[in-house]
Amino acid sequence: MVRIGLDVMGGDYAPEATLSGAILANSQLTDDTRIVLIGDQVKIEAFFKDKKIDSSVFDIIHASEVIEMGDHPAKAYNQKSQSSITLGFQLLEEGTINGFASAGSTGAMMVGAMVTVKAIPGVIRPTITSPLPKLNGGFAIILDVGLNADCKPDVLYQYGILGSLYAEFVFNINNPRVGLLNIGSEPEKGNLLTKATYQAMFGTKDFNFIGNIEGHELFEDKADVIVCDGFVGNVVLKEAEAFYSLVKRKNIEDEYFSRFNFEHYGGTPVLGINSNVIIGHGISNDIAIKNMILHTKGVIDANLPAKIIEYFT
Repeated sequence: MVRIGLDVMGGDYAPEATLSGAILANSQLTDDTRIVLIGDQVKIEAFFKDKKIDSSVFDIIHASEVIEMGDHPAKAYNQKSQSSITLGFQLLEEGTINGFASAGSTGAMMVGAMVTVKAIPGVIRPTITSPLPKLNGGFAIILDVGLNADCKPDVLYQYGILGSLYAEFVFNINNPRVGLLNIGSEPEKGNLLTKATYQAMFGTKDFNFIGNIEGHELFEDKADVIVCDGFVGNVVLKEAEAFYSLVKRKNIEDEYFSRFNFEHYGGTPVLGINSNVIIGHGISNDIAIKNMILHTKGVIDANLPAKIIEYFT
Protein backbone atom coordinates (compact mmCIF):
# COMPACT_ATOMS: atom_id res chain seq x y z
CA MET A 1 0.00 0.00 0.00
CA VAL A 2 1.34 3.42 -1.01
CA ARG A 3 0.56 6.17 1.50
CA ILE A 4 0.75 9.82 0.50
CA GLY A 5 0.90 12.34 3.33
CA LEU A 6 -0.90 15.65 2.71
CA ASP A 7 -0.43 18.77 4.82
CA VAL A 8 -4.09 19.74 5.16
CA MET A 9 -3.26 23.06 6.84
CA GLY A 10 -0.76 24.26 4.20
CA GLY A 11 -1.66 26.96 1.68
CA ASP A 12 -3.63 30.19 1.54
CA TYR A 13 -6.96 28.41 1.10
CA ALA A 14 -6.47 25.57 3.56
CA PRO A 15 -8.11 23.46 4.78
CA GLU A 16 -11.02 23.74 2.31
CA ALA A 17 -8.85 23.66 -0.83
CA THR A 18 -6.57 20.90 0.43
CA LEU A 19 -9.45 18.67 1.48
CA SER A 20 -11.35 19.29 -1.76
CA GLY A 21 -8.18 18.48 -3.68
CA ALA A 22 -7.71 15.29 -1.68
CA ILE A 23 -11.23 14.19 -2.59
CA LEU A 24 -10.58 14.86 -6.28
CA ALA A 25 -7.24 13.02 -6.20
CA ASN A 26 -8.67 10.06 -4.32
CA SER A 27 -11.23 9.54 -7.09
CA GLN A 28 -8.34 9.09 -9.56
CA LEU A 29 -6.09 6.91 -7.43
CA THR A 30 -6.25 3.12 -7.38
CA ASP A 31 -7.13 1.05 -4.33
CA ASP A 32 -3.45 0.41 -3.56
CA THR A 33 -2.92 4.09 -2.69
CA ARG A 34 -4.19 5.87 0.39
CA ILE A 35 -4.05 9.57 1.25
CA VAL A 36 -3.04 10.41 4.82
CA LEU A 37 -4.52 13.75 5.92
CA ILE A 38 -2.37 15.61 8.46
CA GLY A 39 -4.10 18.51 10.16
CA ASP A 40 -6.81 19.64 12.56
CA GLN A 41 -9.00 16.56 12.92
CA VAL A 42 -12.05 18.53 14.06
CA LYS A 43 -11.94 20.73 10.97
CA ILE A 44 -11.27 17.76 8.71
CA GLU A 45 -14.19 15.71 9.97
CA ALA A 46 -16.51 18.75 9.99
CA PHE A 47 -15.65 19.38 6.33
CA PHE A 48 -16.41 15.80 5.34
CA LYS A 49 -19.65 15.82 7.32
CA ASP A 50 -20.75 19.02 5.59
CA LYS A 51 -19.92 17.51 2.17
CA LYS A 52 -21.57 14.21 3.13
CA ILE A 53 -18.37 12.29 2.35
CA ASP A 54 -17.20 9.18 4.16
CA SER A 55 -13.96 10.16 5.89
CA SER A 56 -12.94 6.52 6.35
CA VAL A 57 -11.49 6.45 2.82
CA PHE A 58 -8.66 8.57 4.24
CA ASP A 59 -6.29 8.18 7.18
CA ILE A 60 -6.34 11.19 9.51
CA ILE A 61 -3.45 12.29 11.71
CA HIS A 62 -4.35 15.09 14.10
CA ALA A 63 -2.06 18.14 14.16
CA SER A 64 -2.89 20.81 16.71
CA GLU A 65 -0.50 23.46 15.36
CA VAL A 66 0.15 25.22 12.04
CA ILE A 67 3.37 26.73 10.69
CA GLU A 68 2.21 30.02 9.21
CA MET A 69 3.74 31.63 6.12
CA GLY A 70 5.07 34.49 8.26
CA ASP A 71 6.77 32.22 10.81
CA HIS A 72 10.54 31.84 10.86
CA PRO A 73 10.94 28.43 9.16
CA ALA A 74 13.61 26.88 11.38
CA LYS A 75 12.25 28.24 14.66
CA ALA A 76 8.68 27.28 13.84
CA TYR A 77 9.65 23.78 12.73
CA ASN A 78 11.49 23.16 16.00
CA GLN A 79 9.05 24.94 18.31
CA LYS A 80 5.79 23.70 16.78
CA SER A 81 6.35 19.99 17.26
CA GLN A 82 2.65 19.25 16.69
CA SER A 83 2.37 21.20 13.44
CA SER A 84 1.14 19.49 10.29
CA ILE A 85 4.52 19.95 8.58
CA THR A 86 6.59 18.66 11.51
CA LEU A 87 4.34 15.63 11.99
CA GLY A 88 4.38 14.98 8.24
CA PHE A 89 8.15 14.70 8.24
CA GLN A 90 8.08 12.48 11.31
CA LEU A 91 5.73 10.11 9.48
CA LEU A 92 7.96 10.23 6.40
CA GLU A 93 11.11 9.54 8.39
CA GLU A 94 9.62 6.54 10.16
CA GLY A 95 8.22 5.12 6.92
CA THR A 96 4.51 5.46 7.77
CA ILE A 97 4.04 7.45 4.56
CA ASN A 98 5.92 7.09 1.26
CA GLY A 99 5.74 10.74 0.25
CA PHE A 100 4.79 14.07 1.81
CA ALA A 101 3.16 16.97 -0.05
CA SER A 102 2.42 20.50 1.18
CA ALA A 103 1.44 23.90 -0.19
CA GLY A 104 2.54 25.46 3.09
CA SER A 105 5.75 27.23 4.07
CA THR A 106 8.50 26.35 1.58
CA GLY A 107 11.13 27.32 4.13
CA ALA A 108 9.69 25.00 6.77
CA MET A 109 9.40 22.20 4.22
CA MET A 110 13.08 22.57 3.36
CA VAL A 111 14.07 22.66 7.03
CA GLY A 112 12.07 19.50 7.61
CA ALA A 113 13.63 17.77 4.63
CA MET A 114 17.19 18.60 5.67
CA VAL A 115 16.63 17.78 9.36
CA THR A 116 14.82 14.46 8.88
CA VAL A 117 15.33 12.65 5.56
CA LYS A 118 18.45 14.73 4.76
CA ALA A 119 20.37 15.27 1.54
CA ILE A 120 21.70 12.33 -0.42
CA PRO A 121 25.45 11.91 0.22
CA GLY A 122 27.32 13.52 -2.64
CA VAL A 123 24.58 16.04 -3.46
CA ILE A 124 25.93 19.52 -2.70
CA ARG A 125 22.58 21.32 -2.65
CA PRO A 126 19.08 19.91 -3.22
CA THR A 127 16.99 21.80 -5.75
CA ILE A 128 13.45 22.43 -6.96
CA THR A 129 12.20 22.63 -10.52
CA SER A 130 9.38 23.97 -12.65
CA PRO A 131 7.97 22.86 -16.02
CA LEU A 132 8.13 25.25 -18.98
CA PRO A 133 5.56 24.46 -21.72
CA LYS A 134 6.95 24.08 -25.24
CA LEU A 135 5.14 25.19 -28.36
CA ASN A 136 5.23 21.63 -29.72
CA GLY A 137 3.09 20.32 -26.85
CA GLY A 138 5.81 19.04 -24.55
CA PHE A 139 7.62 20.87 -21.80
CA ALA A 140 11.10 21.46 -20.44
CA ILE A 141 12.22 21.34 -16.82
CA ILE A 142 14.05 24.37 -15.43
CA LEU A 143 16.12 24.21 -12.26
CA ASP A 144 16.79 25.77 -9.83
CA VAL A 145 13.77 28.06 -9.48
CA GLY A 146 14.44 29.74 -6.17
CA LEU A 147 15.95 27.42 -3.61
CA ASN A 148 19.58 28.40 -4.16
CA ALA A 149 20.02 31.98 -5.35
CA ASP A 150 23.82 31.81 -5.26
CA CYS A 151 25.52 28.83 -6.87
CA LYS A 152 28.96 27.65 -7.91
CA PRO A 153 29.74 25.72 -11.11
CA ASP A 154 29.83 22.34 -9.36
CA VAL A 155 26.30 22.94 -8.04
CA LEU A 156 24.97 23.80 -11.50
CA TYR A 157 26.76 20.75 -12.88
CA GLN A 158 24.88 18.56 -10.41
CA TYR A 159 21.63 20.23 -11.44
CA GLY A 160 22.27 18.79 -14.89
CA ILE A 161 22.45 15.33 -13.33
CA LEU A 162 19.42 15.75 -11.05
CA GLY A 163 17.30 17.30 -13.79
CA SER A 164 18.18 14.52 -16.22
CA LEU A 165 17.23 11.79 -13.74
CA TYR A 166 13.93 13.56 -12.97
CA ALA A 167 13.11 13.99 -16.66
CA GLU A 168 14.02 10.41 -17.48
CA PHE A 169 12.35 8.48 -14.67
CA VAL A 170 9.30 10.64 -13.87
CA PHE A 171 8.49 12.05 -17.33
CA ASN A 172 9.94 9.17 -19.38
CA ILE A 173 12.13 11.44 -21.56
CA ASN A 174 14.85 9.29 -23.09
CA ASN A 175 18.36 10.77 -22.93
CA PRO A 176 17.09 14.27 -22.00
CA ARG A 177 18.93 17.21 -23.55
CA VAL A 178 20.47 19.55 -20.98
CA GLY A 179 21.00 23.24 -21.79
CA LEU A 180 22.71 25.92 -19.73
CA LEU A 181 20.71 29.17 -19.60
CA ASN A 182 22.96 31.98 -20.78
CA ILE A 183 23.01 35.31 -22.64
CA GLY A 184 24.52 33.79 -25.78
CA SER A 185 25.10 30.46 -27.47
CA GLU A 186 28.89 30.82 -27.69
CA PRO A 187 31.02 29.11 -24.99
CA GLU A 188 32.78 32.35 -24.09
CA LYS A 189 29.51 34.24 -23.43
CA GLY A 190 28.09 34.88 -19.99
CA ASN A 191 29.27 35.78 -16.51
CA LEU A 192 31.97 34.03 -14.51
CA LEU A 193 29.50 31.42 -13.26
CA THR A 194 28.06 30.38 -16.62
CA LYS A 195 31.42 30.40 -18.38
CA ALA A 196 32.97 28.15 -15.74
CA THR A 197 29.90 25.89 -15.73
CA TYR A 198 30.00 25.56 -19.51
CA GLN A 199 33.60 24.37 -19.33
CA ALA A 200 32.67 21.83 -16.66
CA MET A 201 29.70 20.52 -18.64
CA PHE A 202 31.34 20.44 -22.06
CA GLY A 203 32.17 16.87 -23.05
CA THR A 204 30.63 15.33 -19.93
CA LYS A 205 29.42 11.74 -19.93
CA ASP A 206 27.13 12.36 -16.94
CA PHE A 207 24.30 13.84 -19.04
CA ASN A 208 23.46 14.92 -22.56
CA PHE A 209 24.80 18.49 -22.59
CA ILE A 210 23.79 20.44 -25.72
CA GLY A 211 25.41 23.78 -24.81
CA ASN A 212 24.07 27.20 -23.94
CA ILE A 213 20.42 28.09 -24.41
CA GLU A 214 19.20 31.68 -24.64
CA GLY A 215 16.09 33.25 -23.17
CA HIS A 216 14.18 33.36 -26.47
CA GLU A 217 14.68 29.58 -26.83
CA LEU A 218 13.12 28.61 -23.50
CA PHE A 219 9.81 27.59 -25.03
CA GLU A 220 11.19 25.98 -28.18
CA ASP A 221 12.11 22.32 -28.46
CA LYS A 222 15.82 22.84 -27.94
CA ALA A 223 16.32 21.35 -24.48
CA ASP A 224 14.48 19.08 -22.05
CA VAL A 225 16.35 20.28 -18.95
CA ILE A 226 17.41 23.92 -18.49
CA VAL A 227 20.00 24.66 -15.82
CA CYS A 228 20.43 28.01 -14.03
CA ASP A 229 20.91 29.34 -10.52
CA GLY A 230 17.88 29.93 -8.31
CA PHE A 231 17.95 33.70 -8.75
CA VAL A 232 17.66 33.53 -12.54
CA GLY A 233 15.27 30.57 -12.43
CA ASN A 234 12.89 32.30 -10.08
CA VAL A 235 12.80 35.39 -12.30
CA VAL A 236 11.99 33.17 -15.31
CA LEU A 237 9.27 31.36 -13.36
CA LYS A 238 7.64 34.57 -12.11
CA GLU A 239 7.71 36.07 -15.62
CA ALA A 240 6.02 32.96 -17.02
CA GLU A 241 3.33 33.26 -14.35
CA ALA A 242 2.96 36.97 -15.17
CA PHE A 243 2.44 36.27 -18.89
CA TYR A 244 -0.27 33.76 -18.03
CA SER A 245 -1.95 36.33 -15.78
CA LEU A 246 -1.77 38.99 -18.51
CA VAL A 247 -3.31 36.64 -21.07
CA LYS A 248 -6.18 35.88 -18.69
CA ARG A 249 -6.72 39.58 -17.91
CA LYS A 250 -6.90 40.29 -21.65
CA ASN A 251 -9.58 37.56 -21.93
CA ILE A 252 -7.47 35.69 -24.45
CA GLU A 253 -8.30 32.01 -24.71
CA ASP A 254 -5.32 30.09 -26.04
CA GLU A 255 -4.55 26.40 -25.52
CA TYR A 256 -0.80 26.95 -25.37
CA PHE A 257 -0.88 29.77 -22.81
CA SER A 258 -3.34 27.84 -20.67
CA ARG A 259 -0.52 25.35 -20.05
CA PHE A 260 1.31 28.02 -18.06
CA ASN A 261 -1.34 27.66 -15.35
CA PHE A 262 0.50 26.16 -12.36
CA GLU A 263 -2.65 24.28 -11.39
CA HIS A 264 -1.89 21.69 -14.08
CA TYR A 265 1.38 20.68 -12.39
CA GLY A 266 0.50 20.98 -8.72
CA GLY A 267 3.96 20.93 -7.21
CA THR A 268 7.63 20.10 -7.56
CA PRO A 269 9.73 17.49 -5.79
CA VAL A 270 12.81 18.44 -3.82
CA LEU A 271 15.56 16.72 -5.82
CA GLY A 272 18.59 15.41 -3.99
CA ILE A 273 17.07 14.23 -0.69
CA ASN A 274 16.51 10.71 0.61
CA SER A 275 12.73 10.64 0.28
CA ASN A 276 9.75 11.97 -1.67
CA VAL A 277 8.89 15.56 -0.69
CA ILE A 278 6.65 17.67 -2.94
CA ILE A 279 6.21 21.43 -2.50
CA GLY A 280 3.14 23.17 -3.93
CA HIS A 281 2.26 26.80 -4.61
CA GLY A 282 0.93 28.74 -1.63
CA ILE A 283 -2.11 29.91 -3.62
CA SER A 284 -3.06 26.36 -4.64
CA ASN A 285 -6.76 25.68 -5.19
CA ASP A 286 -8.40 22.26 -5.17
CA ILE A 287 -7.25 21.44 -8.74
CA ALA A 288 -3.64 22.30 -7.92
CA ILE A 289 -3.79 20.23 -4.74
CA LYS A 290 -5.23 17.28 -6.67
CA ASN A 291 -2.40 17.46 -9.20
CA MET A 292 0.19 17.87 -6.44
CA ILE A 293 -1.03 14.62 -4.89
CA LEU A 294 -1.06 12.81 -8.24
CA HIS A 295 2.45 14.06 -9.00
CA THR A 296 3.59 12.81 -5.61
CA LYS A 297 2.30 9.38 -6.57
CA GLY A 298 4.24 9.56 -9.86
CA VAL A 299 7.47 10.46 -8.05
CA ILE A 300 6.92 7.62 -5.56
CA ASP A 301 6.27 5.12 -8.36
CA ALA A 302 9.44 6.25 -10.17
CA ASN A 303 11.45 5.57 -6.99
CA LEU A 304 13.36 8.74 -7.83
CA PRO A 305 15.44 9.14 -4.64
CA ALA A 306 16.73 5.58 -5.07
CA LYS A 307 17.71 6.36 -8.66
CA ILE A 308 19.61 9.47 -7.50
CA ILE A 309 21.27 7.55 -4.63
CA GLU A 310 22.34 4.83 -7.07
CA TYR A 311 23.84 7.42 -9.39
CA PHE A 312 25.81 9.24 -6.71
CA THR A 313 27.17 6.04 -5.14
